[in-house]
Amino acid sequence: MKRRQFIGAAGLGLAAATIAKPAIAQTSPEVKWRLTSSFPKSLDTLYGAAEVFAKAVSEATDGKFQITTFAAGEIVPGLQAADAVQNGTVEMAHTASYYYVGKDPTFSLFTAQPFGLNTRMQAAWMAHGGGQQLVDDFFKKYNTLAIPCGNTTCQMGGWFRKEIKSVEDLQGLKFRIAGYAGNIFQKMGAVPQQLAGGDIYAALEKGTIDAAEWVGPYDDEKLGFVKVAPYYYYPGWWEGGAMLHNFINLDKWNALPKNYQAIVRAASAQANDWMIAKYDNSNPGAIKRLLAGGAQLRPFPQPVMEASYKATTDMYAETSAKNAEFKKVVDAMTAYRGDQYLWWQVAELGFDSFMVRMRSRG
Repeated sequence: MKRRQFIGAAGLGLAAATIAKPAIAQTSPEVKWRLTSSFPKSLDTLYGAAEVFAKAVSEATDGKFQITTFAAGEIVPGLQAADAVQNGTVEMAHTASYYYVGKDPTFSLFTAQPFGLNTRMQAAWMAHGGGQQLVDDFFKKYNTLAIPCGNTTCQMGGWFRKEIKSVEDLQGLKFRIAGYAGNIFQKMGAVPQQLAGGDIYAALEKGTIDAAEWVGPYDDEKLGFVKVAPYYYYPGWWEGGAMLHNFINLDKWNALPKNYQAIVRAASAQANDWMIAKYDNSNPGAIKRLLAGGAQLRPFPQPVMEASYKATTDMYAETSAKNAEFKKVVDAMTAYRGDQYLWWQVAELGFDSFMVRMRSRG
């Protein structure tokens, strides 16, 4: 290469480097956020999803975007996570939308709809069925963006000190269950109780409450309920799939470079898949151990299920008459549910039902 050409080429390279470095620096700044979880570290799947998310963000940005996770109570109590995000105390939270049903019952529908969508249907609704747009529209007034980040899959119906043989057995039943589902049980004569996870065992043991629901075998095993309330009922019809979210302060979100926003969405999706797989992997072994430890597995009787379905339908109608936003979301979910189960009964249910029968034959 001639000397003049070499100098010219080198000059172009230097100029490109001079232009590129500030551009890269501008789009990849050092960012440090705090994430408050609504869960304790002992619940390694619920809390663990936040850690999986934060690690993925760090790795995708070569450590330039650091998100430090805090368990419930380390910054704010678990049920105050939404307020902490809204007012800017923290940049984000990993939580369940239905914890904030006291602000507006519409919050409950974005975690789980009683007799609503299962886990895969929820994912489809959010990604392709208009659900995420409903979430975005609703959360704007709380200065928050909510991105799906985990799902417990279908939950269990809970632990009961006595058998539930009929709807009458629900009358006066002191049941640890919160949020919108608690209102439905109250409609059927039960007495809903709101207790933190760490207080449930003692309340069951003393008889202060008669029953309690939590999540499913893997998490329930950790809390030892089988020792004081042996009847383990299913399904948890109020949580056919409980979706968790990353709540992000909108001002902080809008200040992020676009590539960081894309990374946050991708990392949330990664943690979402991780949680579902972790529960699907862990629950079978846990339920075997619980049964070996004395759990009495029971399905809710058909009359109880039908009465619960009617009470839920009535409750949806009552709430919709008073709350236009709730009506908009529940109507959209109900229509989507109808189409989904029309398809689900053909392939998924047919296949699963056959395989369950084959397993029962050994």
